[in-house]
Amino acid sequence: MSTAPPSSAPPLRFWSHAWRTTAVVAIGLLTWSGTRTETAPLEGALLTWFQIGDPLLGVVCLLLTFLRRRYPVSIAAIVLVLSTASVSSNGAAALVLCSLATRRRYPETIALSIVCIGTGLLTNSLIYPKKPDVQPDWYGPSVLTAGVAAIVAVGFAVGARRDLVWSLRSRAETAEREQHARAAEARLLERHRIAREMHDVLAHRISVVAMHAGALGFRTDLTKEQTTATAKTIAENAHLALQELREVLGVLRTSDDALTGTPEPPQPTLADLTRLVDEARSAGMDVSIIDTTTADLPATSARTAYRIAQEGLTNARKHSPGASVRVRIDGGPGQDLTVDVGNSAPLHPGFALPSSGYGLLGLAERAELVGGTLDYGHDAAGGFHLRAVLPWPAAVATSDR
Repeated sequence: MSTAPPSSAPPLRFWSHAWRTTAVVAIGLLTWSGTRTETAPLEGALLTWFQIGDPLLGVVCLLLTFLRRRYPVSIAAIVLVLSTASVSSNGAAALVLCSLATRRRYPETIALSIVCIGTGLLTNSLIYPKKPDVQPDWYGPSVLTAGVAAIVAVGFAVGARRDLVWSLRSRAETAEREQHARAAEARLLERHRIAREMHDVLAHRISVVAMHAGALGFRTDLTKEQTTATAKTIAENAHLALQELREVLGVLRTSDDALTGTPEPPQPTLADLTRLVDEARSAGMDVSIIDTTTADLPATSARTAYRIAQEGLTNARKHSPGASVRVRIDGGPGQDLTVDVGNSAPLHPGFALPSSGYGLLGLAERAELVGGTLDYGHDAAGGFHLRAVLPWPAAVATSDR
């Protein structure tokens, strides 16, 4: 779509051309017949010209008006000059001048308006002089000037309306494009949100399932009871993965919940971290946790802290088997909340578990959305360190946990 008003007028339909042509012919005939009445008696060649040449020149000017939109200034100048010798061309002259004025080109319009007044005065004084004492001397120039001014004013008004319609159409198209862009952005953000939620929920459970299933594949020294317990752990975590997947899908179906009135399931908070650590220990991980906080976190920061700790435990299980994991939570109202998850170097090679590569990127985005930061990387001893700093406003009331 163009960003400036169009240089040419919008296309005309058949009936628009028809009534304009009819108006040009009617004005030409009225002017020609009125001139015959008001003009002094014509004789000889002038009479022949008035009866034959004048109407023919009017037809030529009428045909030229069909090119006015392609060559507005040139056609207007030609028709106005020809109208000097043909009063039946006055209708065509009015049309081309009005059409030029619709483009609101002020210098050309003003110049050709002066030409139109000048040619009209020449016609009335030299070619078709009026009868003596029929009209006062000021009447003809005044009416001619007023008529040209009215034609130009109508043209300017039509041009202004066209510009207004174009502006409104341009705004509507821009608003529609912006709406489509917002909808596309919303869909993209929703896809990212779904991907983050799926990763956070499933990566933890599936890593446990994969670790125990891999152990069953190469551990031949397991007793029947150990094999049964491992299989039970796999089944329980697969069941929990499906259950948590249903909960995530329930949270993501916000539009359906709004219609049905179904409440969303509660999201995990920092209070659920103890349960997460117990599950990791039951899976055979060496996990220690230190929590020095004594107040309730804002819901968003608490949920983000839980997801960060969950991702740290999941990565340790996948990439550092046998390593010890340390989880530390520090902070208070008016201070920053620090979530620190670190693990030592792996004690033995791990299983070839798939990695999406987007877990830490998703956590960094989560931390930024709540106004925090996330740092991670390997340390000199071969371990991995994950540290997040999240805001904790002082306005949040404190209470014993």
